[in-house]
Amino acid sequence: MGVFRNFIYFLIVFGNFLACQQTAQEVSIRGEVREDSLRSYTKTLSDDAFLGRMPFTEGETLTVNYLVERMKDFGLEPGNGDSYTQLVPLVDIKGDPDGQTTVKGDNGSLQWTLGDDYVAYSEHEVEEVVLDNSELIFCGYGAVAPEYDWNDFEGLDLEGKTIVVLVNDPGLYGNYSTFFKGKEMTYYGRWTYKYEEAARQGAAGVLIVHDTEMAGYPWSVVRNSWTSSQQGLQKDDKGAGKAKVQGWITTDAASELFQLAGLDFEDMKEKAGQPGFDPVPLGAEWSMSIRNEMTYNESQNVVARIPGTGDTDENIIFTAHWDHFGIATPVNGDSIYNGAVDNATGVAALMEIGRTYVASDFEPERSIVFLYVTAEEQGLLGSAYYAENPIYPPSTTVANLNLDALDAIGAMKDITMIGYGHSTFDEILAEEARKQDRYLMPDSEPEKGYFFRSDHFNFAKIGIPALYAKGSYESREHGVQYAAQKSNEYTNNHYHQPSDEYHESMNFDGIVEDVQLYYNIGWRIAAGDVTPEWKPSSEFAN
Repeated sequence: MGVFRNFIYFLIVFGNFLACQQTAQEVSIRGEVREDSLRSYTKTLSDDAFLGRMPFTEGETLTVNYLVERMKDFGLEPGNGDSYTQLVPLVDIKGDPDGQTTVKGDNGSLQWTLGDDYVAYSEHEVEEVVLDNSELIFCGYGAVAPEYDWNDFEGLDLEGKTIVVLVNDPGLYGNYSTFFKGKEMTYYGRWTYKYEEAARQGAAGVLIVHDTEMAGYPWSVVRNSWTSSQQGLQKDDKGAGKAKVQGWITTDAASELFQLAGLDFEDMKEKAGQPGFDPVPLGAEWSMSIRNEMTYNESQNVVARIPGTGDTDENIIFTAHWDHFGIATPVNGDSIYNGAVDNATGVAALMEIGRTYVASDFEPERSIVFLYVTAEEQGLLGSAYYAENPIYPPSTTVANLNLDALDAIGAMKDITMIGYGHSTFDEILAEEARKQDRYLMPDSEPEKGYFFRSDHFNFAKIGIPALYAKGSYESREHGVQYAAQKSNEYTNNHYHQPSDEYHESMNFDGIVEDVQLYYNIGWRIAAGDVTPEWKPSSEFAN
């Protein structure tokens, strides 16, 4: 990875130099974001008093009230008619899966322990979901991708059966850069897609095999995320269109399962990534049950705006998710998931951008919308609801600028862009980065699919050019390896853990630069200086 990082570094520095020789007409940008404000907002939102900011809890009430009051204090107008909120109908399903579940095979049986070996939940809004001797079938990556002549379900009847699939997609394990997208994850590799495809194929259950390196986070994240209440958008079919059981198993559990079937898991992983792979029955059956308790309620997106002064009704939308995991599985005696980095920093950034625009007397041509979305941690639900029920028509929204989990490790020489190559945000970002003596960097870990893991994705899906970027690759003071070390420390020890807490020792220098960069780009777009566009090669262009 070190060689790859350095190679990309030199390519991008040179490429940015060339790209920035021609710049757009400059607009006058006023105002500088303040570190003390960013710290204050982050500290407040991640305090224990906000109870981890979980939708449907007192933590939501406190968070929404705080945001609405700050929007009013800053002088921002309501963004949804005369309201600062958009109601988002959700269902909360508190599932209670079997503490131990049994897999029976021709050569013996296995016992899986909840949390240690597997996690599972159901979106079926019924009191109990049961799998009774459901046949297990290994279906590779669980993908149907006609453009790659790929179908992991060819000829299968999956009624009553449970599929076992690998995380990510075949291109990540191949040696061909043109196979799928090579080392860049496609949507076929995202866990949400695998659950969606399992349902389309009529499977009763689906289990994804977790892999820390390929997923980008350890098993503890899976365990903590999927053993508490799960939320979803309310649907007319009460979840009946989904597979009955959706879950994950550890790599060790998968290895034991394949051994029970007389197969080598590593060998089957390799075969699953080759063209012509056929599904493999595992000669085993799985029985388990989940008891569900449903709560129906409405969460809230918070929305404010600065109205445009131009002749059109065009707008730009800034987004950040306000939610986290609330009070959940205790770790070292702490059960409050404060979410300081993820995503009090992003919320603080939007607050400070809005405050500074108003303080600078900015009168934009295009309206500026500040959208704080709910339930991102539950599957990008708040932004998904907005995309399905937009307050501002997508045809009038020229850009989305999303902020999520800003790194508090000091000033960075790079600005790493998630989704590089999709739109002319590439050139806009490179130009603005140059003004900060920084360079634009494509995602150095494309195999982890970050493009599909934050709220900008739902805007891209409805045709709105979207920006998601932050400094993360090269520390100004300490270099590349330091940044990688700090990133790994956060991912392995604090990401989706109660220890993601605010500390006075957090270094906000890089956050200030990133927020100022977003502020400047937002100003230019809102002023009509630039308009992001999709590049023809992007799958979102049409």
